[in-house]
Amino acid sequence: MADTNKTEKATGKKRNDERKKGNVFKSRDVVNVVSLLLGFLLVTAMSGHIYEQLRELYLYIMDFGAAEEALTIAQTGVLARRMAMAAAVAVAPVLAVMFLVAVLANAVQTKFLLAWDLIKPKFSRMNPISGVKRMFFSLNSIVELLKSIVKIAVVFALVYGTIKELMSAAPDLLNTRLEDGLLFMRDEIMDMVFIVCLIFAAVAALDFFYQRYDYEKKLRMSKQEVKDEYKQMEGDPMIRGKRREKQREISMSRMMQQIPQADVVVRNPTHFAVALKYDINTDPAPIVLAKGQDYVALRIVSIAERHKVLTMENPSLARSLYGAVEVGGYIPAAFYHAAAEVMAWVYERQKREILRIES
Repeated sequence: MADTNKTEKATGKKRNDERKKGNVFKSRDVVNVVSLLLGFLLVTAMSGHIYEQLRELYLYIMDFGAAEEALTIAQTGVLARRMAMAAAVAVAPVLAVMFLVAVLANAVQTKFLLAWDLIKPKFSRMNPISGVKRMFFSLNSIVELLKSIVKIAVVFALVYGTIKELMSAAPDLLNTRLEDGLLFMRDEIMDMVFIVCLIFAAVAALDFFYQRYDYEKKLRMSKQEVKDEYKQMEGDPMIRGKRREKQREISMSRMMQQIPQADVVVRNPTHFAVALKYDINTDPAPIVLAKGQDYVALRIVSIAERHKVLTMENPSLARSLYGAVEVGGYIPAAFYHAAAEVMAWVYERQKREILRIES
């Protein structure tokens, strides 16, 4: 009943916490089908190689049987090793690639997660009662059971149909060459496997969407949980510190971008710097576009010089403005006289520059 209140999507923190525990979305059927399809394609591509291995093994057994009237234990061992070697050479590359693909498909779905929490022993997992409940009384178990029944029924029906067709063709196969008979059986078996792959792919697609829905449903949170998590994050000193640091970075970047618009930078000469702008038509007083101390002051002066903004050394005014005015604020009336002298100097320098250019 409590789950009915969980109507909110999981937050980023909730997802990260669950991921650390190893609770991530994945569909085992997708992994199985990808491996199966790739195995089918590899077997199809290597059918000539596999056929040759089986043919050589068949001829070897026939020659071996014709040469020996009765098999000893040692000869049986030799024959078994020869058969095992032929099987390994024929299908080992396919099995190895399928195994690697299964591992990779799992890793891709979980985004290469290594969850140490799943490796740690937990006594709750060893509880037989909990295990029985998970096996027989959970929706997941019922879905897995239904999928297994469908798969078994499909495979049984296809294998039965293929064997029945081969049995009906058996009299004709006895009158054909060995190679033709083997090729016929290969084609029939490969057709069966291809159909199995297609059906399993359809089941895997349905399983993928179901597992995604079930995973998201289990991660849902109640409105109260979302509020509590937000409060917890707000109270985390590390998160608050990171947020303040990010805000300072944004504020600093915005302040530095305004320096080229300034009329003058008042400096002292390395410890303080204040960038001022004054439009006589719109501003009641000069406005502070940027200010800084030590390293920040040097950056302000460097940017100003790069954009040909005038700089003026006035240690006492720079220090006083730095302590009295915030960025974006107008200077107080107490500084009007000093600011007027600075702006007069700026206008004079600008006038000289205009005359120099015109001449």
